[in-house]
Formats: sequence, structure tokens, C-alpha cells
Amino acid sequence: MKYVATSDRNAYDRCIFHVLDHQGRALLILGLGVYPNVGVIDAYATVRVGNTLHAVRASDALGEDRTRLAVGPLRIEVAEPLRRLRLICDDDELSYDITWTADFPALWEPHHVQRRGDRLTLEGRRFVQAGGVAGAMRAGGQEFRVTPAEWTGTRDRSWGVRPIPGEEGGRFAEERATEGFHWIWCPVRFEDRFLMVIVQEDADGHRSLNEATLVRPGRRDRQLGWPQPEITYRSGTRHPERALVHLGDVRKPWELEVEVLTSSPLALGAGYPPADDWQHGTWQGRGWVDRRSYDLTDAHPLAAYGVTDHAARFSLDGRVGHGVFEHGSFGRHDPSGFTGFDSVAP
Repeated sequence: MKYVATSDRNAYDRCIFHVLDHQGRALLILGLGVYPNVGVIDAYATVRVGNTLHAVRASDALGEDRTRLAVGPLRIEVAEPLRRLRLICDDDELSYDITWTADFPALWEPHHVQRRGDRLTLEGRRFVQAGGVAGAMRAGGQEFRVTPAEWTGTRDRSWGVRPIPGEEGGRFAEERATEGFHWIWCPVRFEDRFLMVIVQEDADGHRSLNEATLVRPGRRDRQLGWPQPEITYRSGTRHPERALVHLGDVRKPWELEVEVLTSSPLALGAGYPPADDWQHGTWQGRGWVDRRSYDLTDAHPLAAYGVTDHAARFSLDGRVGHGVFEHGSFGRHDPSGFTGFDSVAP
């Protein structure tokens, strides 16, 4: 476990959790990752309450014990693999102690491969899972009691190769500029079933990643074909307010209705590109802990060029569920009518 089977500096192993209130009052996003070929372990937690995003990030040297999932005030305890985990942040600015319990078996996501020209930039394997959450959380002077009836928890675990800042700039980036990127990643927990939808498209609409699978305990997973999303954006932005995703086949078409409750850009606080204050896998020194608050009523230009996680209410086949509508659309995307990086919804 100490060494991975590649010398690629971008090797990683990371998880992300979403804990969301069904009323949209709060959205907690947290994660932890190890980067064995650069000797880094880091973690983060962000909570949106109202129009403020509270963040705690921590980074350290990767030690000998790879089973210890802890950095600074943040840690994850595996009580029962694939079944029960404990999520903890013990910090004065942001704290939580939440038990995540699986409601459904884990689902493999499609093998994810991305290249720029001939260079492999990402190769990852993932599984996703939804469950109930229980515990307590405090942020921004407010305390929340987290219960399975009023909150939902999802998680994603991935590993492989994913870009760490430091290599992809310069002439290579200029010669292999990205024309456009369109992404939907959507885990939804219903009372008796779990739905996973993934769409990744290039500028011309070519689809490089596709998933629509329904998980029901005790039954074979049901494939729901080629998801076709219709997204309604806030005028003058690419911020989705609602969406309709067509699923199934011509014999029994289904429609997944999406109502966005609250949103959290991953470029703010959570360390995802194109964040300019901290990104995953970067050496920050030993024992680094950073705390920030972001006013989401202010303009944050970088957030528009990264992925945003939206806590959402979903309707499907007469059932109401909750989960995450993760979306990023930047650059050209012909199916949406976006012509370039400065193109927005009318």
C-alpha cells in the first residue's frame, strides 16, 4: 500500500462526501485525498449557510500509516467498510460529527479516461453510494441537527491519475487549448432506490462519458439508456436553476425533474480547479491548516470556470428524492447554444 504501480506524479486516491439538508438550508461538502508520488495527504470541508461559504482545509506530509484518514482537524473513520463511516471536523470555525450509513450497495461508475492530444491527463475508477446521515454540525454560529429523515448523504471514491497543479501550463496548454467542457454528475437518493446519472460532452456534443443506472436492493441494476438533459439557466449565467433529464427508452420514457436548492462552487474552498488559493495535492508544508469564509453574493470569476455542486430536490416516476446535481459548462457547447467562454444564457 505504500507504493502505487505507477511513477506518474499525478497518482491519487480521493473521496468526496455531500451532506445536504432537504430544505436547502445547508450543504456540507468534504473530502480527503492522498498523493503517494508527491508525498501529500490533504482534506477539506466547506459548508454553505445562507450566502456564506465556510471552509477548513488541511495538508501534511503523507506518513507511513495509510489507514489513518486524518489531516489536521479533519478525519474519516471507517467503522464498517462500504456500510458505515464517521465524518469528523473538530475546529473552532467549522465542526461536525456525522455518521454516514449506506442505504444502497455501491455502484461502479464508468471507467473515466481523458486525453489532451496524445497525453493521458486523467484515468480514474470510481464508485458512488448514497445513504442516511445522523449527527450534528456547526458553522457560521448556527447549529444543525442532522437526521436521516431531513438530510441525505452521498459519497464518491476514486483513484488513478488526475492532474496536480504544476505540469499542464505553458506551451502545451496553449497548443492543446480546451474548446469546451460540459459535465453532469448526479447521484440521487430516493426512499427505495438510488439513481446515478453522468454526462460528459466535448464542445461539439460528442459524449465521452455516459451513465444512467437505477439501483434497487435485491434486484438487478436497471440501465436507463442515454440521458438527455434540458437545463434552464439563470439569465446571463451558466448557473442552472432547474433541469429535466430524459431517461429510459421509447417503450417507457422517464423524466427526472431537478429543482436546485442551494449551490457550492468547488473552486471556492474545496480545492478543485481553477481555485487560486489552494488545490489538491500541492505541498503546503507540514501541519498546514487554513480557514476561510467566502461571501457568495460577491463576484468570484474563477468559480464560473469550474464545477459547481448543487443540492437539489428530484422527482422521478411519482417519487421525490434528494441528492446532488453537479454541473460544469464552460467554453463552447453546441447542444446548449454556447459559442465560447464568454457565452451565457439569454
